Parts: sequence; structure tokens; C-alpha cells
Amino acid sequence: MNRSACLIFNPVAGQGDPELELAMIRSLLEPEIDLDIYQTTPEIGADELAQAAVERGVEAIIASGGDGTLSAAAMAIVNTDIPLGIISRGTANAFAAALRIPDTIDAACMTILQGQTRYVDAAYCNGKPMVLLTGIGFEAETVELADRDAKRRFGIIAYVLAGVQQLQNLQSFEVEIETEDRIIKTTASAVTVANAAPPSSVLAQGPAGIIYDDGLLDLTIVAPASKAGAIAAAFHLFQTASTSSAAERDDIGYLRGNRFKIRAEPPQKVVLDGEMIGTTPIEIHCVPAGLKIFVPFDQVIDPAEKLEGLPNLTIEMKDSNAEVGE
Repeated sequence: MNRSACLIFNPVAGQGDPELELAMIRSLLEPEIDLDIYQTTPEIGADELAQAAVERGVEAIIASGGDGTLSAAAMAIVNTDIPLGIISRGTANAFAAALRIPDTIDAACMTILQGQTRYVDAAYCNGKPMVLLTGIGFEAETVELADRDAKRRFGIIAYVLAGVQQLQNLQSFEVEIETEDRIIKTTASAVTVANAAPPSSVLAQGPAGIIYDDGLLDLTIVAPASKAGAIAAAFHLFQTASTSSAAERDDIGYLRGNRFKIRAEPPQKVVLDGEMIGTTPIEIHCVPAGLKIFVPFDQVIDPAEKLEGLPNLTIEMKDSNAEVGE
């Protein structure tokens, strides 16, 4: 008997032809999965559609669109144990990158058909579910500036351009961060709390490698003294993200925790998974293993080895039946 799933499809995501993309998804999935297809509209978002699907008792939910669509669908199924399939068709595809899910339609569909799932952490920020990250200050402004039209024309560069634009009028603010056991006060230009984040979310990259199933959130404070310092700090974070090493500049701080209360003076704008949600103060807590997601079979949790690229490399697999240590 075929599996069944509710497919939530955002027709205005990305740069492709939505009719062709939907036909492609159907041709790949429908031989094996009975799809119940719903399209988002300006009035009805992915969160409402996913919520309704949860109430109907669906076996699985597949979301296809940009990061906003994917996060909204994921939010409705935190702690439900309903698996989520992800087919990214956005500009940044941060969601897929953070969770190491392929962002081409055919590879994403194959991932869902293979049926392997894993649990990842989720979080709540001021009562709203969060899958990727919450940004305060600089990051929030950047998202607001990278409007849909610019994202459509320039893709990921739009975020970088918006970041550079934002550096022209960088404002620092006083911030108080309360953890389970401490209250930390400092001056910052940006504070980011990440559950999972792709390297393109530069300002979330203080720690070495954000682990999305450790039951903890990663908080990064960026506090450059000048515009030149801000550009240098952003560049350093981009490099550390690319090499998974921890930031080592004096103007970058980071810590991990299960919950944070953050106040800012003056109050700062807050962006949650790419959407503006108001201003500080905020309270964030982690929901360990709150989300069940279809992932590729070959997904390695953390790169524990790297061999490819070595000259004249051959790797021979041993007989799996042979006993170790014979």
C-alpha cells in the first residue's frame, strides 16, 4: 500500500516555473506516495495548511517553497512526531543547507522516497516556534532590506549586499543576556541565537559548527568598534563558518545554552527564521528533538574524516561479515 502525505506547495517561491516544478515533484513522488496537494495563497499560509493537516491526522507533511514556507510548515509539527519532507525552491535555501538536505527537486524527492528520518531540535522564541535562528539588530535589518524583488534578481548576493548596506549605518546597543545561571551585559551590534544555521547566516557563526540535535542553542554576539571592524568581523565569521572553526576575534563572543532571555536598550528589531516578529525583549528555549525530518541516507552527522582529494586514492571495503580483530 502506498504511503500518503500532504504536500504544501508555495507557487511564488524561487525563480523557476511553479507549474513545471509541481509537475516534476508529482512525477517523482506520486508513483510511491499518495499526495494530497495544497497551495499557499496570500490569505492562507503554510502554517495554517500544515496545522490543518496535523488535525486531519496525516502520515507525513512535505513542504515545498522558500525558507519562510518550510519554517512555517515545520512550526506546525513541532512535537507531533509527524515527519517533514523538505523540497527547497527558494533563493537562499538556508533551511536545507542547515539540515544538510539537497536543494535540487529530484535529490530532495529521492530523500523523501528513501524514508530515512532523524530528529532535530526546535525552539520557541516569544512563544513562536523557531527552526533556524533568531537575529537581533543587524541580522534583522539585513533580512528586511533583502526584499523579495532583490532576492529574486540577485539570489544569495542580495543578502550580502543588504549586509554591506547595513554596515553603512551600523548601530550598537546595550544588551543583557540572561541564561540559567548568569546575566551577561555587553554592547553589541548583533546578537544571533541559532538552533541550526547554514554558513550563509554569517552572524550566527561564532561557535565551531552549530549542532542541531544537541538540545542546546548557540548564541553569537558581534560587537565591532567601527564599520571597518564590522566588515572584518563579518568576513572572519564567514571564514570560520566555511572551515567550521570557532571565531577568535575579541569583538565576537559566543555561548551555548538551553534558554536565553535577551533585553536590549534601545529595543532592537527581531527576525525569526527570516520573518520580522517585532522588537526585544525576547525569551528563547530549546525543544530537544522536537522535529522529525526526512534526511538523505548518506547523511554523516559531523565530518569525522576527509579522504577525497588525496592523490592516487583507493578505498577497499572489507567483507562486512568478517569479525573485527580475528
